[in-house]
Amino acid sequence: MRIVVALGGNALLQRGQHMTAELQRANVSVAAEALAPVALKHQLVLSHGNGPQVGLLALQQASYENVDPYPFDVLGAQT
Repeated sequence: MRIVVALGGNALLQRGQHMTAELQRANVSVAAEALAPVALKHQLVLSHGNGPQVGLLALQQASYENVDPYPFDVLGAQT
């Protein structure tokens, strides 16, 4: 059976956690361990959300005063 799994932004970075690559890797590792038994018996298609990452880029660009902000579709593509 083919199973589609969407890991939302909170699977990559939980609410209140600092936005570090190390924490995101640790959270993905937890999700991967939970999905591994499923992958042994089924075909997995993985997708992900990137809300926290887009939010970080939006906050970073907001610190520039004389630059027009990028739209969210561009920020999403950057992540």
